Amino acid sequence: MPFKYAQRLEMLPKYLFAELDRIKSEQIAAGKDIIDLGVGDPDLPTSAEVVEALQSSAQDPANHIYPSYSGMDRFREVAAEWFYKRFGVKLDYKKQVLSLIGSKEGIAHFPMAFVNPGDVVLYTEPGYPVYFASTIFAGGTAYPLPLTRENNFIPSLESIPEQILQKAKMLFINYPNNPTSATAGEAFFKKVIAFAKKHNIIIAHDAAYSEIYFGEKTHSILEYPGALDVAIEFHSLSKTFSMTGWRIGFTCGNEELIAGIGKIKTNIDSGVFQAVQWAGIKALTLGDALTEPLRKIYKKRVHMVTSALSAAGLDPFNGNSTFYIWTKLPNNIDSMSFTMKLIQQAGIVVSPGIGFGKSGEGYFRISVTNKDELIQQACEKITKVLTIG
Repeated sequence: MPFKYAQRLEMLPKYLFAELDRIKSEQIAAGKDIIDLGVGDPDLPTSAEVVEALQSSAQDPANHIYPSYSGMDRFREVAAEWFYKRFGVKLDYKKQVLSLIGSKEGIAHFPMAFVNPGDVVLYTEPGYPVYFASTIFAGGTAYPLPLTRENNFIPSLESIPEQILQKAKMLFINYPNNPTSATAGEAFFKKVIAFAKKHNIIIAHDAAYSEIYFGEKTHSILEYPGALDVAIEFHSLSKTFSMTGWRIGFTCGNEELIAGIGKIKTNIDSGVFQAVQWAGIKALTLGDALTEPLRKIYKKRVHMVTSALSAAGLDPFNGNSTFYIWTKLPNNIDSMSFTMKLIQQAGIVVSPGIGFGKSGEGYFRISVTNKDELIQQACEKITKVLTIG
């Protein structure tokens, strides 16, 4: 018998990365060699020390039981210690830190704790598709804030209509930004905190890329006065420590907001496997000893790609952060057509800007999470396609 999806699913666009995987699989099945610069999944392996921590912890029967919903005390304590060392902000790990099955899970569940039907959730666009999806799942109305090159991919809060502000309950922001690589600093964070207090809006800051920077250190919104009154921040060990498949992260911030997402998770999941939390503890304890070598590799790769694209006549944006390059397409070429052309003619997978929302149209994103020699080959092939037209 035919089954009809719930309306909330019908409202969602196709998930970009799943669609790219399907197209890529078709090309591989047809015998084509593919270089994937689409999804941001680090090719660099998890450190041996972290793997060893998992192995030893997995052999301990004490870790075979249900974990705490909130996360092991030791994991949350170490996360708070890492946060203080990195950002200079002291957190009460028992009330202001919560473990996550990766930051995506936390972002997806968070609106369920605070958004009611009729509430508006503001989110930056182009952006991570989960901001839109999580709003729909919570019954809210998603309202995009366009990010433009002219404004260095920082949203214009002043442009939000009053009737939208009256219904706004939450604001998703993301710096360092995916897909653009833009960063935000003191001026913007202070402005958005004041904005949230004035309009009684919750700030949800996705900081998954906080440790991938190539110049000045990036910032947490929680560094600034008043943030702990209105904000929650999501951190991921996935990108930070090349642990995407491990599914572990944490959220921190305002005590009531942490309690809210905690209630949702108590009813939905059973926490993170404790052996994985012990591995996370090892990664956070080692900190910069693990992240600094990764940053050097990504910096070199980003320079390689931006140089090649610039030489081909394009104008890639360089935010000095993340492992993404966000580039405007020439001659009003639509991003999906360009992406399909690259796959079919050159065997190169990139991410079309439209996959990050309407504001992303006219751009494409390259992820440098592949081997240096393959990235170099991809640059040469992309240049050839652009030259031939």
